[in-house]
Amino acid sequence: MLSKLNVASFKNFLKSGSVGGFILISCVVISLILANSPLGPAFTQVLAHEIGYESDLLQLRYPVLLWINDGLMAVFFLLVGLEIKRELVEGELSSFKQAALPVFAAIGGIIVPAAIYALINKDTATASGWGIPMATDIAFAIAIISLLGNRVPLSLKVFLTALAIVDDLGAILIIALFYSTEMHLNYLLYAIGIFGLQLVFNRIGIKNIWFYLLPGVVMWYFIHHSGIHATIAGVLTALTLPTTPDETESPLEKLEHALTKPVNFLIMPIFALANTNIRFEAAMLDGLTSSLGLGIILGLLVGKPVGIFCFSWLSVKLGISSLPSDVTWLQVLGLGLVAGIGFTMSIFIALLSFNDPVFQTQAKFAILIASLIAATLGFLFLKKLSAINKQPEIKGTASKIVS
Repeated sequence: MLSKLNVASFKNFLKSGSVGGFILISCVVISLILANSPLGPAFTQVLAHEIGYESDLLQLRYPVLLWINDGLMAVFFLLVGLEIKRELVEGELSSFKQAALPVFAAIGGIIVPAAIYALINKDTATASGWGIPMATDIAFAIAIISLLGNRVPLSLKVFLTALAIVDDLGAILIIALFYSTEMHLNYLLYAIGIFGLQLVFNRIGIKNIWFYLLPGVVMWYFIHHSGIHATIAGVLTALTLPTTPDETESPLEKLEHALTKPVNFLIMPIFALANTNIRFEAAMLDGLTSSLGLGIILGLLVGKPVGIFCFSWLSVKLGISSLPSDVTWLQVLGLGLVAGIGFTMSIFIALLSFNDPVFQTQAKFAILIASLIAATLGFLFLKKLSAINKQPEIKGTASKIVS
């Protein structure tokens, strides 16, 4: 049972996440309009403009787009890491029984889409993009679920949030293991040393968050130069922040509260604005039917709901987990459709997967189309299901399907 503090925290996160989702949608539209207007080339030039400082000892001069994707997104991953740790210590992932259902659902939602993409793109130039359709965008998914209001139970929203958090953890691990460039051991060792220092601070009971954030910035620099994607520094820093399993507000929760709105209302919209900079061309429609486009679209629209539903059903049938009493299997299927919104993380992985700008653009467009369809189908399916479940003679039948 969620504590009063956890319920309040979740509702605050849900509220900010849903509003953030609407802002994200607005930035996507603005970015697409800019890219296809006379201002498009100027906007691209701004993103390519280098800013920062460099010397013989320090290299911190990069294009604006890289600062967004490697710098600001490290703060996004810091928040994701804080949410993961809080859920592991005191939330929906704090016990095996609680964690099993969203964990199994997330695993299915990772494996099946990746497998679909890999099969379609086997032995092609785009085979490396298998990680693109495995991600769920928390902000967009929560925005869609929130639009349904009380048509869906709170436990389904908690399930989706926990699933998306586990999904993000899987994406983070895959980025670290498979989407990093050539390794530079010396920088990696420096980063590990700083991570160890943060763990020592945690161990000796230091509560001041700056003892973790400032070393985290230095760790970001070393990880960036090590060949591992720099955003991993945000997750590692988050895992060292002190927290408690009770209702006392911990340093981790204070930082999470401080970051939620800036990330949802500023960082993710900026990321969307910079990375949905897609200029529409006739060839892009052909890209939707290419192995790259089909792998992404089928992975998100088919792989996500099938993987989430089947793995959830299997975990319940094996007695490993249990379905919340007020959630039906058809609602789990609808949740799987919503989880096919892979916008932010999918675009992020697409940028890491390909160096070819053509592949990047085709992947972004396929992600955009698939996410739009997933959001529409998921919303309409769950809305229709809520109307059906209000009919007494049908409600009992719907809840028993595949039971």
